[in-house]
Amino acid sequence: MMYDDVECLPLSGIQHFAFCPRQFALIHVEGLWKENALTFDGRTMHERADDPFFFESRGTVLITRSVPLISRALGLQGVADVVEFRKCSEGGVALEGREGRWQPSPIEYKRGQPKTDDRDVVQVGAQAMCLEEMLGVIVSEGALFYGRIRRREAVAIDGVLRSRVADLARRMHEVFDSGLTPPPVKSKACKSCSIAELCLPGVCVRKTTRAYLRAMSGE
Repeated sequence: MMYDDVECLPLSGIQHFAFCPRQFALIHVEGLWKENALTFDGRTMHERADDPFFFESRGTVLITRSVPLISRALGLQGVADVVEFRKCSEGGVALEGREGRWQPSPIEYKRGQPKTDDRDVVQVGAQAMCLEEMLGVIVSEGALFYGRIRRREAVAIDGVLRSRVADLARRMHEVFDSGLTPPPVKSKACKSCSIAELCLPGVCVRKTTRAYLRAMSGE
């Protein structure tokens, strides 16, 4: 199945879905969001990385920022913080005004440190799969840069990750198309959720959080 452009969901939503399908639905179906110190710092970090006019050459590495991405196969679109192009002897892509071939690799910036789950990894995997579809090239590696530890973590774009990304993307569309928010499931992860106060785990599962909030306010 190939999605039309208007049917594509935000690529960034895949990290929300991997963390918690309910969080994804609250943000992307119901449109609920609450800024906190962690999300503010993270957004600020991305704003520093996102500069569509930035293009830097470091020897055999070209660095581009705020690169638009889309995969009609996955039904996802978004922006990569950074895409590096490394000069290679074979494979890769041709770049206008540059000699030789260049291998692309997505680099995602995160505020904190490596997670115990795969929410950050699948986001890089989705970015790599978008680049593959757009450029007609195999992307075998990406990276995550974590602000707290000031270090990159390599991400192998292997078959397991590709299958995981494809499955998450499919399920994202199922939830989005249904318009139904999954019921809350309490876990240790709730403590680190940026919208825990909006999740309302005690709400009746037959209601959306937005409907519950309206009922509570007397609307």
